[in-house]
Amino acid sequence: MSDSRRHRGPHPYDADLFREEVHPTLREAVAHLSWLLTRGYAAPSSLKLVGDRLSLRERQRRAVLRSACSDQSLADRTARRMPRSRLAGETLDLDGFNLLTTVEAALAGGVLLRGRDGCLRDMASMHGNYRRVEETIPALRLIGEAIDSCHAGDCRWWLDEPVSNSGRLRSIIAGLASQQGWPWTVELTPDPDVILRESQQIVVTADGPVLDACGRWYNLASDLVRLRLPMAPVLDLQDEGIRDL
Repeated sequence: MSDSRRHRGPHPYDADLFREEVHPTLREAVAHLSWLLTRGYAAPSSLKLVGDRLSLRERQRRAVLRSACSDQSLADRTARRMPRSRLAGETLDLDGFNLLTTVEAALAGGVLLRGRDGCLRDMASMHGNYRRVEETIPALRLIGEAIDSCHAGDCRWWLDEPVSNSGRLRSIIAGLASQQGWPWTVELTPDPDVILRESQQIVVTADGPVLDACGRWYNLASDLVRLRLPMAPVLDLQDEGIRDL
């Protein structure tokens, strides 16, 4: 069946799965999972333990997994995180799909998660396919304006070549950058994570494994939503403390 979505909005069940009444339970789950990860337990088995204990649905479990991290990762990511005030003149390496889908979701009213590390993440799932939606161009404009406001230098977008329509998205980004005079390049690569992990520039991503391996990084999506889209629905899943399992 072809993908006919026009928006990067919420899943039909999100209003129930992420209603305000379950927020404390989800925060507790993030705290429990982070506690287990800190002590070296494997993520899959830990997530099953926490999810079963708190009777979480599959989509809720995915949200908890995306929001949790070990104490070690939290401290290390925090130490390497760059503030907006330090971006002037710097080259940025952008995790293209990771950044764009989050801003698209923010514009469309999709669920946004603020994880333990302060990063903003969406719940969209592309499954190897990217489809342009009505929020794509507005999201790209917001990203460009946010980067301009930081006085950053060149920006290099990295897109996953195996994802269908990545070539079309490259043309859209490059065309808009040319119109606006933004110093952007857009590259297709089999695995952007490899490049981002080894980058000597400031990396823009919310991907946990990349954040654990890269050098300096900037939390662009979170700052953009806070400053430009304050009405976007953000579910804060930062630690609320844990009780005994």
